[in-house]
Amino acid sequence: MSDQSEQQNPFRSRRFVLSMVVVAIIALLAVIVLVSNLIGGQDETAPTASPLPSTTAVPVDGDPSACGLEGFEAAASLSDAPDSTWALVGTVAAPTDPEGSGPGVTDSSGFRSCYAHTAEGALFAAANFVALGTDATMYDKMSALVAPGPGRDALTSMAEGADSGASSYRAQIAGFAINAFDEKAATVDLALNYNDGQMVSLPLKLVWSEGDWKIVVADDGSMPIAPAALEGLGGYTPWSGA
Repeated sequence: MSDQSEQQNPFRSRRFVLSMVVVAIIALLAVIVLVSNLIGGQDETAPTASPLPSTTAVPVDGDPSACGLEGFEAAASLSDAPDSTWALVGTVAAPTDPEGSGPGVTDSSGFRSCYAHTAEGALFAAANFVALGTDATMYDKMSALVAPGPGRDALTSMAEGADSGASSYRAQIAGFAINAFDEKAATVDLALNYNDGQMVSLPLKLVWSEGDWKIVVADDGSMPIAPAALEGLGGYTPWSGA
């Protein structure tokens, strides 16, 4: 690809490719790659799912909340949008319930972690992970929210010295679906509504480990399930901070 075309399409530039190293941990920005292809028509090949991860974060019974949150359920009871207080994290409104679903811990820099061992806790963990990924000051901490294993090691290695330049795209959470849930793992599908009108599905796999919900990534640091364009919120529960 020519230098001229790279300048015309920043999503194809070397600088942006380097920033995608960080995006491997930052789920929201990972979707930007797909959205840019959908908008620009640069790549008509549908994305494929990454190889399944071989995470070492195998949850065990009796793994209590790292911050003492009391919620627990072995099967999802979340059927409607939870009542949520929203706060801006980076450029995304994120839900917060410090004494319920979480985050139970917010440090002095604003970094959020520790969620209830429930489907709602998994949902809050996924939403806050996405939001934190839009704040460049949090990049060096994001691996703490990822399940231990080769994927997290790859992310830590790749993120060193990566360009974390921000994108002009902005998105907000528009809805969710709990695609799978038990006391050990969950799959939370977030519908993201971009400022240019695009809507995208971002499925995130989580595992209960180290007393918290952790994001699962493939061994190469990518997301295990590829994002996809949405035509609307059919099949999703509307939920947003707007």
